[in-house]
Amino acid sequence: MVSPISHLPLYLVLLLSVSLANSASLQESFIQCLYYNSDRTFQFRSSVYAPTNPSFTTILDSSAQNLRLLVPSAPKPEFIFTPFRDSHVQAAVICSKKLGIHLRVRSGGHDYEGISYVSEIESPFIVVDLVKLRGINVDIQSNTAWVQAGATTGEVYYRIYEKSSVHGYPAGLCTSLGIGGHITGGAYGTMMRKYGLAADNVLDAKIVDANGRILDREAMGEDLFWAIRGGGGGSFGILLWWKIKLVPVPPTVTVFTVTKSLEQGATKILQRWQEVAPFIDDNLFIRVIIQPSSAGNKTQRTITTSYNALFLGGARTLLQVMKTSFPELGLTRKDCLETSWINSVLYIAGFPSGTPAEVLLKGKSTFKNFFKAKSDFVREPIPEIGLEGLWQRLLVEDSPLIVFNPYGGRMSQFAESDTPFPHRNGTLYKIQYLSLWQEGDKNAEKHIDWIRKLYNYMGPYVSSLPREAYVNYRDLDLGINTKNSTSYIEASSWGYRYFKNNYDRLVKIKTKVDPQNVFRHEQSIPPLPL
Repeated sequence: MVSPISHLPLYLVLLLSVSLANSASLQESFIQCLYYNSDRTFQFRSSVYAPTNPSFTTILDSSAQNLRLLVPSAPKPEFIFTPFRDSHVQAAVICSKKLGIHLRVRSGGHDYEGISYVSEIESPFIVVDLVKLRGINVDIQSNTAWVQAGATTGEVYYRIYEKSSVHGYPAGLCTSLGIGGHITGGAYGTMMRKYGLAADNVLDAKIVDANGRILDREAMGEDLFWAIRGGGGGSFGILLWWKIKLVPVPPTVTVFTVTKSLEQGATKILQRWQEVAPFIDDNLFIRVIIQPSSAGNKTQRTITTSYNALFLGGARTLLQVMKTSFPELGLTRKDCLETSWINSVLYIAGFPSGTPAEVLLKGKSTFKNFFKAKSDFVREPIPEIGLEGLWQRLLVEDSPLIVFNPYGGRMSQFAESDTPFPHRNGTLYKIQYLSLWQEGDKNAEKHIDWIRKLYNYMGPYVSSLPREAYVNYRDLDLGINTKNSTSYIEASSWGYRYFKNNYDRLVKIKTKVDPQNVFRHEQSIPPLPL
């Protein structure tokens, strides 16, 4: 697609140049450029929010999950642009290049280090927020749907449910994730052991590339299509639409949560979970949520391990599976709740019992806090002594949270190179570490220091060479790019952790499709020098 400006008469091109040169502000220049490069009848002024606009803070804060990145000292964008149409996103790319202003893109705001709305290495910068681009077109006949980048996973699930009670999609557990950025990192959920990742179930996409062109799978080519399905957001273009493949779900599924404390033998049960969960029936996903809590009515703290599960089938079959494979948990019929797939989404997301499915259309995050997170992948069971050391460290922190997510099943049937997401065969489970604190806590650095020490402690028990990490749980402790000088060597410090050997292929694709590094952030894929 040719840039719209190339079709303008010469006098308009000159007028544009004069207008941009004489504009009173960068915001005004951007708005003028949008008019000339997109729909001239659209009132762009109502979609551009500068810090002087009363709605600026509300919009900036609206989908941001990590409040740590919204403190007054965090860098703020010059303005936020909320496009209404795909062509507006095109124009934003063209205009950011013409004006020499750095652009960040936000589809859901759940990135753990806030790189979609905060820039530590680029100033000035703007945010293109895709919040108004949330169309969802479900076609049950073809088992597919086109979903726009600003739609949340919850909205996608609900729109599928509207058309069919026996179709679903294997994306995230959190229902307020923006589907655009979510899938660029791989995207796991409760059905990953049955159907793989969300990125494994994508058929097509539409993106805006570094030249402002809208490309589908055929136009972008298989290399770029490969890169955007797991290579991380913000490196290759702006996602506009995903075409996803729907998967079958039974009319009745079963969920349960069983909690065991240290006093109830939690350590030995978790040791057994490590041996079972990755190899159990593919229809069963049992994650473990680990945190300190009060021991009964005592002031003394203990560790609780909550086994939170989805089984794609009825309770009777589930109980047979558990009796055979994991009797140590002691699951009973009264622990099991038979329900529909859409209600299982609400259950796993933590909504109260009886919450109507329509809550998924609100698209609001139920988890907003100050936090720091890290991740690991485990390939050998952690011995009991390792778990006991973990408990000791959890008990000294105010509000820590750890989640073990099982792999195996369908995940083991993909080659590491099938998508950029490499954490496949041989991975037993993924660990997410979190330290959370409240506004006004004077010891934020104490919590960050705690999780860094915990991460160092876990080193001997997790994957190595490289020590793997999940790109959707961005961790800037692994290293960051410097302004306009990203190097292959510097970026490899996190590139190999997120992508293993796929990092090299991602760099080659980046060099081909975005040699000027238009799409960049603290941990974007670097192009090789021209």
